Amino acid sequence: MSSALDQIFVHGKRWLLSWIAGAPDWVIQITSSLINIVALLAVFLTLFALMSVLERKILARMQNRYGPNRVGPFGLFQPVADGIKMLIKEDIVPARADKVVHFLAPVVLAAVAILTLGVIPYGRNMTAFAINGGILFFFAVGSATELAVFMAGWASNNKFSMLGAMRAIAQMFSYELPLIIAVLPVVMAVGSLVPDTIITAQGEYTLGVVPRWFVFTPWGFAGFILFMIAATAETNRSPFDLPEGESELVAGYFTEYSGGKQAVFMMTDFAELLLVSVLIVTFFFGGWQVPWLARDGFHFPGGAHLGLPNLVVALFEFVAFWVKVVIFCLFQILIRWTLPRFRYDQLMRLGWKGLVPLGLANLVVTAFVVVLVGGK
Repeated sequence: MSSALDQIFVHGKRWLLSWIAGAPDWVIQITSSLINIVALLAVFLTLFALMSVLERKILARMQNRYGPNRVGPFGLFQPVADGIKMLIKEDIVPARADKVVHFLAPVVLAAVAILTLGVIPYGRNMTAFAINGGILFFFAVGSATELAVFMAGWASNNKFSMLGAMRAIAQMFSYELPLIIAVLPVVMAVGSLVPDTIITAQGEYTLGVVPRWFVFTPWGFAGFILFMIAATAETNRSPFDLPEGESELVAGYFTEYSGGKQAVFMMTDFAELLLVSVLIVTFFFGGWQVPWLARDGFHFPGGAHLGLPNLVVALFEFVAFWVKVVIFCLFQILIRWTLPRFRYDQLMRLGWKGLVPLGLANLVVTAFVVVLVGGK
């Protein structure tokens, strides 16, 4: 029984698919994918609502004022009210805009966010689309974000939107390189592009005490710092939010968007916040791994053992993963409302003259330590 409860999500999906047993294989495959997509959207939209309230409340406290506190207890229903308001607002499209491309831009951006969320492991055996080369798939699909941003800026037929799109694309291209370089040491140490394998490789211990999470290694800690900076710039969050600099560009590449389309752009901002946190936890902080926790319970240093059912272990791992993710989401929110915006020349200098050389140096060090010496 505990074994079944341990993988309740997996068994739940199998139970749903059993309703169409005997159907053609292609029907079962499509249904399986739709179940995964619906589950991802449900989890993501819930987290989007909670993180939007949390960010607004944190910002309000930092500015010594109240945050959302009227709609629902403690203002928790404020995202629902905001969503309804955005959906019923008029969708204004400039008369000279390319209406087809103007409509497709937020659709492409949302599709990219959903696809990239699908290859991330949220717990043991909880990867929606487990594929070989999941990390490669993530970065390949994620690069389509530049296309969506360009579509939004160009289709609006607005010079501020176009300037915002060009700045965003230049920034994304510049920081994709250090972002990928920061991840390569992890891939090199594990020898795999599968996220689940990367997390499993961090389940060992140094001297039987310290978890061998990659952030506790010199090259892993350097990679974490580089990845954190590059990912913040790649997602256009402050202090790297130049594409939407309201003091210069009104609202950047989505200036001419309103209603539900603008809500999609805002939603993808929080998706990127979540993605960055999930990737940091996956690459450098052991994913769902809990220190000294094995499949049969806790094995503490010194030989003490606390036996636990599989269900309790699975809950520990699931909760630990999301606690780590929320911590890094909060950290990014604090950065956003604390640091001033970079100038554009400072942004480019940091990427090409700072992060890229440091990332390459870290890659060489990792190659020597992990490959030649054989240590971690």
